[in-house]
Amino acid sequence: MSKQTIKWGILGPGGISSTFVKDLAYTAGAELIAVGGRSLEKAERFAKEYHIPRAYGSVEQLAWDADVEIVYVGTLHPAHKENVLALLRAGKAVLCEKPFCMNAAEAKEMITLAGESRIFLMEAMWTRYLPPIRKVREWLAEGRIGEVRMLKADFGFNIGWQPESRLLDPALGGGALMDAGIYPVSFASMVFGGQPAKIMSSARIGETGVDEQFSLLFEYEGGRTAALNGAVQLGMVNDAYIYGTNGYIHVPNFLFGKSASLHVAKEEPVAYEDDRPSNGYAFEAEEAMACLREGRLESAVMPLQETLDIMTTLDEIRRQWGLRYPADGLV
Repeated sequence: MSKQTIKWGILGPGGISSTFVKDLAYTAGAELIAVGGRSLEKAERFAKEYHIPRAYGSVEQLAWDADVEIVYVGTLHPAHKENVLALLRAGKAVLCEKPFCMNAAEAKEMITLAGESRIFLMEAMWTRYLPPIRKVREWLAEGRIGEVRMLKADFGFNIGWQPESRLLDPALGGGALMDAGIYPVSFASMVFGGQPAKIMSSARIGETGVDEQFSLLFEYEGGRTAALNGAVQLGMVNDAYIYGTNGYIHVPNFLFGKSASLHVAKEEPVAYEDDRPSNGYAFEAEEAMACLREGRLESAVMPLQETLDIMTTLDEIRRQWGLRYPADGLV
C-alpha cells in the first residue's frame, strides 16, 4: 500500500459521487485515477468532467485495474452488495456509501468476505468524521453533560410528489428510513454506543408502497431514550439535541455538522465551529486512507459490527411496518 499517495477509483458516476470527487480535492495524498459504471458513455462523461484518466463500463473492469487501491461505491443501495463483493474479490479496499446495503443479511455477507479476505471495508457514514461531530464525541467521552439520558434527532426534506423518483420506488430501496432515517439512527448508535433494547415506531406508507415519513422511539437500558423522525415529504429543522444529567449538546443541522454547542449547568455555553471549505466527504476519505496506511481493516469510528447492528435495527423497524424490498427475498 502506498505510504503517501492513495489511488482511488469511483464506482457509480452519479450525483453523490460528484460530491465525493469534489471533496477529494481537499484530501491530501488522494489521487483519483479511474471511474466505472454500468454505462461506459456515462463513465467517460464523468471522467471528462472531473479529469479522471480512466473510464470503465462495468464494475469488473474497474475492479481489475491493478493501479486502483480503494474504490468509493456511490451506486444506488440495492446494488451495493454485488458491487462490493465484486471489488473485494478483486482485492480492492472499499468505502461504501450509506445505507451500507438493503438488510442485515446482505451486510453480513459483505463483512464476512472482507474479513476472510483481510481487505479494508468501511461504510461511508460521512457525518461521523465531521469535526463538530468529533467534538461532540469528545464532550460525551469526557462526561461533560453527565449521564446521557435522552436524544432527539430529525432529518427530513420534501421532494414533492414524484412517484417516479428513486426515493419513492420500492424496487430501488426507496423510502424515508433508508435515505433519511439512516442518519438519526446511526447518530443514536454513536451517542448510546449500541442498539436499543426496545423499538417503537410509526410510519406513513404512501401510494408507492414505501415510507414517506416515520417516527421512532428507541429505549435503551436504564430508561434512556432516543426520539428520531425522518421524512421525504416533509421539510424538517434537522437539529440534534443530546440531554444529560448535567446539561445538553445542540448540533444544528446535525448531519451537515458545521457547528455544535455545549451547555453545562452553571457554566457559560461553549461553541465549536468549523468553516473549512468542504462538503464534509473529505474527512471520511482521510479516515479511510489513514486506515490503509496503517494496515487497519476497518475504522474504529465506524466499525463493521456497528454497521451490521444498525442494519439489524433497520430490519426490525421495517418488520414492524410490514415494509419489504425485493432484496429481502424470503428472509
